[in-house]
Amino acid sequence: MLFYLFIAVLVFVVLGFISSPKFKGKVGESIVHLHYKKYLDNDKYVLINNCTLPTSNGGTTQIDHILLSPYGIFVLETKNYKGWIFGDKFQKQWTQSFPKSKHRFQNPLHQNYKHTKVLGELLENQMSFDLSHLYSVVVFVGECEFKTEMPENVLHGKAWVNYVKQFNVPVLSTVAVTKAQYLIEQHRLERGRKTDKLHVKNLKSAHQSK
Repeated sequence: MLFYLFIAVLVFVVLGFISSPKFKGKVGESIVHLHYKKYLDNDKYVLINNCTLPTSNGGTTQIDHILLSPYGIFVLETKNYKGWIFGDKFQKQWTQSFPKSKHRFQNPLHQNYKHTKVLGELLENQMSFDLSHLYSVVVFVGECEFKTEMPENVLHGKAWVNYVKQFNVPVLSTVAVTKAQYLIEQHRLERGRKTDKLHVKNLKSAHQSK
């Protein structure tokens, strides 16, 4: 009897974990990383994953992926969602819709704007980076479907790879790409639970101050 109770509790815990936003987010990020390894030239493109950078006001911003290349630097925000997705670039909140329920979530373009802004400030201040070569990209993965027309930089599945490949004119030298990578690695906070907890704390403080 105790054995079956243990199994039931274990199953409950596992199901709760795999349905958590954190787990879904990690799965989404892994899918994007797989796309990078499979469909992009890894000698030309460098992918930095899960990068937490300090902000000028003492906070932090957590970027899912930064893709560096001779053709520009791309800031990728990943969303692992199911259901129908409604939204446009001007709305503060988008809608995730199921047959019997709807959920609101922050416009990922607005979310990624802060990520791009913080990274841009770092690169501009440290290496006089031209911000016109910094691009925001939102990638949805999972069993979702766009039900409204999306901006060209909001994509589903591996379509983000083709979007990135449209930028095919070199604008950064090999030295510049290497320097940008070095600066990002130098300024990012160490990956781990301590950094994740700090970022969550900063998010709560920012939300409470609004």
